[in-house]
Amino acid sequence: MPPAMAPGEATDVGMRRPGCCGGGVFPEESFASWGAYGRALLETGPRLRDRLTARSAVDVEVHAVRGRSGADMRRELNWWDLAWFGVGAVIGAGIFVLTGQEAKEAAGPAVVLSYAVSGISAMLSVFCYTEFAIEIPVAGGSFAYLRVELGDFMAFIAAGNILLEYCIGGAAVARSWTSYFATLLNHHPNDFRIHATSLAEDYNRLDPIAVVVITLICLFAVLSTKGSSRFNYILSIVHFAVIIFIIGAGLSKAKLSNFTADFAPYGARGIFAASAVLFFAYIGFDAVSTMAEETKNPAKDIPVGLVGAMALTTVVYCVLAVTLCLMQPYRDIDPDAPFSVAFSAVGMDWAKYIVAFGALKGMTTVLLVSAVGQARYLTHIARTHMAPPCLAVVSPRWGTPVRATVTMLTATAIIAFFTDLGILSNLLSISTLFIFMLVAVALLVHRYYASGETTTANRNKLVSCIAVILAASVGTAVYWGLAVDGGWAAYVVTVPAWFAATLYLHLGVPKARVPKMWGVPLVPWLPSASIFINIFLLGSIDAKSFMRFAIWTVALLVYYFFVGLHASYDTAKVLAAEAAAARVEEGGHKAVEIAGASN
Repeated sequence: MPPAMAPGEATDVGMRRPGCCGGGVFPEESFASWGAYGRALLETGPRLRDRLTARSAVDVEVHAVRGRSGADMRRELNWWDLAWFGVGAVIGAGIFVLTGQEAKEAAGPAVVLSYAVSGISAMLSVFCYTEFAIEIPVAGGSFAYLRVELGDFMAFIAAGNILLEYCIGGAAVARSWTSYFATLLNHHPNDFRIHATSLAEDYNRLDPIAVVVITLICLFAVLSTKGSSRFNYILSIVHFAVIIFIIGAGLSKAKLSNFTADFAPYGARGIFAASAVLFFAYIGFDAVSTMAEETKNPAKDIPVGLVGAMALTTVVYCVLAVTLCLMQPYRDIDPDAPFSVAFSAVGMDWAKYIVAFGALKGMTTVLLVSAVGQARYLTHIARTHMAPPCLAVVSPRWGTPVRATVTMLTATAIIAFFTDLGILSNLLSISTLFIFMLVAVALLVHRYYASGETTTANRNKLVSCIAVILAASVGTAVYWGLAVDGGWAAYVVTVPAWFAATLYLHLGVPKARVPKMWGVPLVPWLPSASIFINIFLLGSIDAKSFMRFAIWTVALLVYYFFVGLHASYDTAKVLAAEAAAARVEEGGHKAVEIAGASN
């Protein structure tokens, strides 16, 4: 029998509800009729208060929620699979497209520093993800982690951004695939796109090739996770061979003056602005955490796979960025297909075909891992009924979430068909940095707070420290984003405030948990630093991207208040009733046993 939980804790008790993945798009009581829906809307306030404080439990996520998919996903992956999934998820459009864009327009040769900053930020987030993925090895990834530590509401907001992140990321990579495919056939990157002059400027280059590529990836992702893994690391090995060629051949044409003459033409502001956009190049590792449910030995395989892949990727990115900027002056770099054009510019026109081929290989693996990861996120979200539960079904035949895969990749294909890469990369970075910041906050809560054990005084200290860390980080980012005179006055206040709050958390608040198998080192410093740097990078993103992010967040809230809140509330209520009935039944059995013994 599950242990009793404190008020406000999880009500999704460890039971499998029959038919929870069927029965229509919204099978919950609140949607049974228009009258029932009207009554549910009138109860929005009390229901919201209930779900704001409702936190799930690890056992619930690992057993009860996962059981709502019917068939189980197959445990077929090891550290080798995860490491190559990590490499395949990350090395793609970011390095082959955004390097040129940001070197030319934002950072110059100092783009290598931008990659280093983004890589450090991503590595800090990798550590946070790894501890959670080991302790909560389910397909929900950060959505499941946030449900356990920050509650249903914050998990839903993150979930919406996670889905946006994957759709936009896949769309951006698919459009880049078209660009490099065109260069492989001696065409301009836009030649295979349809110019619809009646549409807005950033949405009028229609990309049918991107749609075809996404459709083929969808079919492959549906058939087999293990098969996808094998296909991924074969392509990734070929991809690494191409990268080694690019570095070797590119450095043979290097001119040191291209790199040193005007190293940081846009100053520190340009470096960090580029870093915020280039964070796009590192996303994808979170998709690996969604595969924990299909990993044979999560405690061993996940740290090696995730951390190893990210360390290797960061080094590769920095070396490739240096190579590109040594080959050409940053002003001459092509923003659409930088490496292919650079080889043509130095008299190695034949090499552009190898580069384009390698880029296509890399982008294909990114799309494949993204397809696998995003489907598993949606599956777990649907298991909680925050999305239609019919999407949580796992195919007994294939052992994969077919409906979730098709749904996500359909949305990705629509976005890829219309939207320009520049818009996609900026909006994607906001969504990703926001989620990674929340996961770092959740890790602090995970280590320092245990319901029923942490005293009220220590809980208040924890909340205060996190509030100061967030406020100091936001203050630093806002000042950086708005200040144009290069002054440092605000930083003298915000940075010491962040340091003092982290130090007090380290010395003045006792930890509530010690990791059972593998834990993030240097807590609270490492997750606190992750919060700071993720929020700081947000301060370097343009205002229009924040406007689009705000519009998406408002849309999420509308959906939550009118649909998601009531569906998840009904699900929790039904499961709580079933759990109570099970306890009564168990008590009755014990009474019969005692009576029989006394007779």
